[in-house]
Amino acid sequence: MTVHQSVLELIGHTPMVRTQRLDTGVCELFLKLESANPGGSIKDRIGLSMIEGAEKDGRIRPGDILVEGTAGNTGLGLALVAQAKGYRLILVVPDKMSREKIFNLKAMGAEVVLTRSDVAKGHPEYYQDMAERIARETPGAYFINQFGNPDNPAAHIATTGPEILEQMDGQVDAIVLGCGSSGTLSGLSKFFAEHSPQTELVLADPVGSILAEYINEGTLSTKSASWMVEGIGEDFLPGISDFTRVKKAYAIPDKESFLTARELLAKEGILGGSSTGTLLAAALRYCREQTTSKRVVTLVCDTGNKYLSKLYNDYWMLDNGFIEREQHGDLRDLLLRPFAQRDTVVVGPNELLITAYNRMKLYDVSQLPVMDGRKLVGIVDESDVLMHVHADESRFRDSVSSAMITSLQKLDVRSPVESLLPVFERGHVAIVVDGDDFLGLITRIDLLNWLRRKVN
Repeated sequence: MTVHQSVLELIGHTPMVRTQRLDTGVCELFLKLESANPGGSIKDRIGLSMIEGAEKDGRIRPGDILVEGTAGNTGLGLALVAQAKGYRLILVVPDKMSREKIFNLKAMGAEVVLTRSDVAKGHPEYYQDMAERIARETPGAYFINQFGNPDNPAAHIATTGPEILEQMDGQVDAIVLGCGSSGTLSGLSKFFAEHSPQTELVLADPVGSILAEYINEGTLSTKSASWMVEGIGEDFLPGISDFTRVKKAYAIPDKESFLTARELLAKEGILGGSSTGTLLAAALRYCREQTTSKRVVTLVCDTGNKYLSKLYNDYWMLDNGFIEREQHGDLRDLLLRPFAQRDTVVVGPNELLITAYNRMKLYDVSQLPVMDGRKLVGIVDESDVLMHVHADESRFRDSVSSAMITSLQKLDVRSPVESLLPVFERGHVAIVVDGDDFLGLITRIDLLNWLRRKVN
């Protein structure tokens, strides 16, 4: 076993795993676990390549300011290398990025600037345009520009491609890839054109991106739609892109991506991110279409640890309509956390207010039903706790029953949705019951999510 001198020495040389339980038709499907990189994604490779390339050419020196726009993991790869080499790093990220990634970036010392995810290239708040402007206006700053930086695909020509070919004993019939900056696709395209020209390149693209249409139909749309998968898909052709060897593309909806990522964890024990779900969904479609056996490779682009608050969170998936519950045609359809399913976060009347407070913080809710067994005896919210303890902090040790509200206005489950509005106007949460049975709470955001799902 080797002792490494730096975490940067751990980048690359990631494992390859053959799938066992997924339905791959007549094909063999192999997963290259880029999630095993020290920063948790394939972007560690280009973070190292782009920074060391700039050092080699004399464009940067330790202590300089690096600036980049990133919608995915490139920021984490850059932060890993910048931290090890002593650079200040400013990252502009769209506001759809998961909280885990943002927390990770800040913990590594990167300065994070959030911008809008609903605008296209050319808009001043588009993440790449904003990053370029910040670099231009900051003395001594260097704009990394992953979308136009040749050291991006060079990383995959030098490392990823040779690793895949060696691990597969030179036998690779197809590789399924995504495209963000296009570094992975363009680099592997060039490598395999030289070393395994028979290998087919297949694009996995989120629905809403323009790239699948460009590959399949040869047309370049001027309009894109939004998508929730992070790190892949584009509304323009990156400057370093080379799609000449890509003959087929699959447009994968967000729902299919997220559910496929969850299936990968359930069946193969591999925790992949949202883009992994897109690539795997496309790879499975490709494999199932084949009539002769092929050896197919795709990537686990990053670890799913960065998406625990999103695609691995059942409540987030329900909120966004990606998983379904049984529909009843009444107010039960709006309950995000039904009591009957033990999803409702509750507190007992004899528990302490400090317990109620900690439970609200842990589950990010502002009110708790107070349950005595299966009987609803009150509601306690953050304002009730505040008013009870603000003059004497020791009263956090009082029982919940001393601060809870017991005069409750309840809504029968068969009430029309419109009956929620007067409850919300009074500043209350809706308490839904069926006779004497408490079913759950409905908040304003629950109603908004339900209305949005109806539009979708």
